[in-house]
Amino acid sequence: MAEKSGLHPRNLHQERYDLKKLSEAFPELSDFVFTNEYGNETLDFSNPKAVISLNKALLLAFYQIEFWEIPDGFLCPPVPGRADYIHYSADLLAEKNKGKVPTGNKVEILDIGTGANLIYPILGSSIYKWNFTGAEMDLVSIQNAQNILSKNSRLSQNLELRKQSNPNHIFEGIIQSDDFFDLTVCNPPFHESEAEAQKGTQRKLKNLNLKKSELNFGGQSGELWCEGGERQFLSNMIQESQKFNHQVFWFTSLLSKESNLKPLKSLLNKAGIVESKVISMSQGNKKSRLLAWTYLSPKQQENWRKFRWA
Repeated sequence: MAEKSGLHPRNLHQERYDLKKLSEAFPELSDFVFTNEYGNETLDFSNPKAVISLNKALLLAFYQIEFWEIPDGFLCPPVPGRADYIHYSADLLAEKNKGKVPTGNKVEILDIGTGANLIYPILGSSIYKWNFTGAEMDLVSIQNAQNILSKNSRLSQNLELRKQSNPNHIFEGIIQSDDFFDLTVCNPPFHESEAEAQKGTQRKLKNLNLKKSELNFGGQSGELWCEGGERQFLSNMIQESQKFNHQVFWFTSLLSKESNLKPLKSLLNKAGIVESKVISMSQGNKKSRLLAWTYLSPKQQENWRKFRWA
């Protein structure tokens, strides 16, 4: 509940949650609010229903999202941290646009693994009015995302969902010959297996002095783990990005494990990129980073700016 130090300056969630105001916006949240031993109002963050209600309240109060639901056991993303990714991504575009963030539906973003929660399109379209293409392999996630869209008419104007039919592909089968994306975003699976994910869960529960068998944020296969984990997923992404090197300005992804950074940067150099960036992000004690790369030469970048953002 302390101030969320380290968030991007434009992030709307800099201060501790005002649970009274959030409960006024979303009354169901009040069912999970209690006064702790220090006399402060707080939530039981180990309770999945409390965390989902908090997300609903935040999305309604700050981003005017009237309806947001996820299936039981699916990933419940932390809104402040996901908003940070969007803001730092906006800074990447601004660096190549004379310091001004390109806004509006002329900006096209590809979300790899958009998930049932649809969080990046929700935030990006709400904050910067960007257009999104959400790529997803899981049918239940696509159906749930479509349900969120159908009940938030403003979102449906700025988002197209595409199903990835081949589990071995990331961009192929999604990016079409006439597509041009200013940015790709991705929150890759972190663990190498379900067993490793469970071990991570137990470590976090121990650190939080909790005894429950599952974490508050949920997560399915494909959301939390894949063969080879984060490093293999991003290696595949870098390899495949070469096929679409002039159809995307910035390829980006979250990168959780710092130990993966060196081998991935080596792979990027071998792929023939023109420029890469590593942007540090933090939310309290949680540290992560955004890995970004582009194949466009300075001249191509300037032409892209003139024809798409000017």
